[in-house]
Amino acid sequence: MTGANGQLGMELRRLSANMRDRFIFTDVSEIRGLETVYLDVTNREALRIIAESEEIDAIINAVGYTDTEKAESDPVTAGLINSSAPQYLAEVARERGALLIHVSSDYVYGGEAFQPYREDYPTAPQGVYAATKLKGDLAVMASGCRHYIFRTSWLYSPHGKNFVKTMKRLTAERDSLKVVFDQVGTPTYAADLAECILKALSVDAPSGVYHFSDEGVCSWFDFACAIRDLSGNHCDIQPCRSDEFPSKVRRPHYSVLDKSKVRKAFGVKIPHWYDSLVKCMERL
Repeated sequence: MTGANGQLGMELRRLSANMRDRFIFTDVSEIRGLETVYLDVTNREALRIIAESEEIDAIINAVGYTDTEKAESDPVTAGLINSSAPQYLAEVARERGALLIHVSSDYVYGGEAFQPYREDYPTAPQGVYAATKLKGDLAVMASGCRHYIFRTSWLYSPHGKNFVKTMKRLTAERDSLKVVFDQVGTPTYAADLAECILKALSVDAPSGVYHFSDEGVCSWFDFACAIRDLSGNHCDIQPCRSDEFPSKVRRPHYSVLDKSKVRKAFGVKIPHWYDSLVKCMERL
């Protein structure tokens, strides 16, 4: 597993603890008390060495350059992590006859639709982050390895930096906030995605793209209000338009994903976003 110390990686660690499979957790960072094998996913030869020495038969790639604004001024690094690394991992998976599970993003669609995106919807990436994620997806598809690409949205967890933890803090510190209401999608609790990925390890489904987010639809404003209420805070949150917060990146106005394919292929039950938010807030 790559990116084992990130949001999704930490949930994969937690939920895989009681499985019979042997997992090797890799990252370039360390967390005290957690066993982590150092691995630079942009080093093709290092990937081959660890895959061969450890006789890897499945790879979960949870690494991503996810700072969408910084990617605009650092396209080389974003490209290495989001595009080259998936290509190298796919090559290794093909050579070993291993399964590659790769995590991608709703950003590849551009956000201009008004109904949930199916996996065959035309891609239209806006910005460096989205373009590099799509290039990584295409490299995996073209590699010839067995693969599942999970495109997800609005990921959060008790770990790292994310919207839930930020809103929990800000609504405690401030009397009022503005949050955009014209960007609509579905929050995804990393533990829910991790459960789906771990189940996918033992399912013989067709290679390809699958969508996974929690169920339901909300705006960032709705999401922020729910976080405030569950935190017991009393901050006055006001809705605003995206153009009130100028950005280098054009964020999707609509990024709801159709999960019909993933439910059928993997037999997963997907919870509503609010129910999963409650679980995360209890852990926080």
